[in-house]
Amino acid sequence: MDLRDMDVATKRLVDAVREAATPGPVSVPRPAVRVDCGTGGMVHGHVCRIPPQSFDLYDALVAVARSRGVVVPAVRRLERARAKFAEVSAATADVDRAAAKRRVADAGAAERRLDERVATLRGRLEALREVGADTAAVETELAEAVRSLTEVETERIAAEQRLRRAERAARATRDGRQRRLRLGDRVDNLRRRIRRDLVACVYDDFAATVETLPGDADPGTRPAEYAGDRTTAALAVARLARFDAPVVLAAERFGSPAEATARLGVPVVRVCGEGV
Repeated sequence: MDLRDMDVATKRLVDAVREAATPGPVSVPRPAVRVDCGTGGMVHGHVCRIPPQSFDLYDALVAVARSRGVVVPAVRRLERARAKFAEVSAATADVDRAAAKRRVADAGAAERRLDERVATLRGRLEALREVGADTAAVETELAEAVRSLTEVETERIAAEQRLRRAERAARATRDGRQRRLRLGDRVDNLRRRIRRDLVACVYDDFAATVETLPGDADPGTRPAEYAGDRTTAALAVARLARFDAPVVLAAERFGSPAEATARLGVPVVRVCGEGV
């Protein structure tokens, strides 16, 4: 489709293509221009407009590989690492050891106070017995203090047991967090490995495609060695990728929209633009 003679702003057309090519609900306002087209996928986001306003060749080639159904061995390892990471994350819980320690300390302090009171009452009771005085009131008070002491001792023992459990849980939590950190690093490393492997799977095809398209570029053997403009790189990406949405072409690289469509293998909407 050739729209160079029509008064259609390139940005509006690009927005309309992206709107139509993106499946699912769209949160942005609908553009004034409407386009009916197929879906674009991840690659289309890199080459919807050529020349692209911003372009990351590495990211684009990752998307190309995925659009072509390339699967690398590290994907299985990433799935397992993610599953283990989720399992460890679910099992890792914060343990309030400070509260358990406070309960032990409070119970111990109460036990010491009551122990001193029991000792004091026993001394008073012994003194009363020596002089033959009435001991009923002191005996009652002593019995009550002994019961309270027994209860506090039981509470202190239970608090110490809870503290030991909390300390074991805290150690398990620390171990879990360390394992979680290790697994998180493994997940990140595998993601990067997968991206590198995906790019490696398609870079030779990209380099060969660059050689067949108009433009002055030396692809080298890896993305970091690519020497050329982003328009040539984006054209090669569009040629390699698999998507159904049209490309909005604003570069003078082909004799006609029909030639561009034939050379790129994707629908092309030709608009006025820079001749790069």
